[in-house]
Amino acid sequence: MTAVRPLTPEALVEVLADRIADTAPGSRLRVLVDGAPAARPEALADGLVDPLRLRGRAVQRVSARDFLRPASLRFERGRTDPDSYYEDWVDMDGLAREVLDPLEQAGSGEVLPTLWNAETDRASRAAYVPVPEGGVVVVDGTLLLGRWLPFDLTVHLHLSPAALRRRTEPESHWTLAAHERYAEQVDPLSAADIVVRADDPRHPALVVG
Repeated sequence: MTAVRPLTPEALVEVLADRIADTAPGSRLRVLVDGAPAARPEALADGLVDPLRLRGRAVQRVSARDFLRPASLRFERGRTDPDSYYEDWVDMDGLAREVLDPLEQAGSGEVLPTLWNAETDRASRAAYVPVPEGGVVVVDGTLLLGRWLPFDLTVHLHLSPAALRRRTEPESHWTLAAHERYAEQVDPLSAADIVVRADDPRHPALVVG
């Protein structure tokens, strides 16, 4: 049986920071904050940085939007193809290879914070960054659950279909079909370790149970 626990945005950050900080202390941790762009997963991921550092965990932020594939591949089926948006936009292999796999127990512990600059459509040429033991990499992104990416803890920001449509910019409504497919095929409400109902960003609610 599930229930929801209403929280202020500030209280939500504190609850999540406690959960993350208490997970595998002393070990490197890979955390995903997943949600449609309208849910602003990057804002929640950014908000976790300082609270986690106050709890003694070093933090490295990474965004999936810095691991997009080249435009020639993303737009091969057109710029507004929802299946391409779902399947082809993010370089999942690159994200795993450069960010997640190095944090395995036998990994190098060094991650690449950015791989591709979508604005210039060129490699970002970023330098590798060491993540100390006990450090946390917090990744934000969209449509990332159900991809066999080796995250240790996953948070999903859930929007109802009505809220998703309402909060998505009209010029991006073509992506709604991809989110519908995600809900049907992946069921992020079940796939994520932690689910937050985020229809109203001022009044999030943690799903319990």
